[in-house]
Amino acid sequence: MSDDLTIDYRYEDSAACHTEGYLWNPVCKLIEKASGKRIFDLGCGNGAFARHLKGLGYQVQGVDPSEEGVSHALKADPTLELEVGNAYEPLNERFGVFPVLVSLEVVEHVYYPKKYARCVADLLEPGGIAIISTPYHGYLKNLALALTGAMDTHFTALWDHGHIKFWSIKTLTSLFAEQGLICEKVLRVGRIPILGKSMILVFRKP
Repeated sequence: MSDDLTIDYRYEDSAACHTEGYLWNPVCKLIEKASGKRIFDLGCGNGAFARHLKGLGYQVQGVDPSEEGVSHALKADPTLELEVGNAYEPLNERFGVFPVLVSLEVVEHVYYPKKYARCVADLLEPGGIAIISTPYHGYLKNLALALTGAMDTHFTALWDHGHIKFWSIKTLTSLFAEQGLICEKVLRVGRIPILGKSMILVFRKP
């Protein structure tokens, strides 16, 4: 398989997806506590969150491998600084480094998570933070899925370019620790924490 993946995820428009309801607010609160107004959105999709951040006064740059997604983003706001690209490229050479990076519901889709984590680390300036979200998996939630017969729906194999990696707090922390990033905070959002829809981990570059 080529490292230069140009998977074109399907986007019908530039509207926010369902994660807006439970993910955006806690992520924005974390961003508010960080220093700096420059943000890199790794896996920006159709630009909905980047557009939201821009409306809050942040300077946002970002990439996504979906040409369709980036096209919808730029149609909605031609001034957005979003481009086609992926985490297997040396994006820091193209964009520089940032005090804040966000990558929401992306890591579960990537074929090369170690290259993705290296890209995240390279895009951060010293002291910068990465805010990473992904569907939450833990013992009690997985047990609840099994007991309710929801495993096939949750872990469906019938979604083209769908979730190919299923992360726990431990494995995601280990992934970024290999790149020298330190986990400073873990949040579980959506529903009650033990059954959370997603988890948000904050990593800092020393």
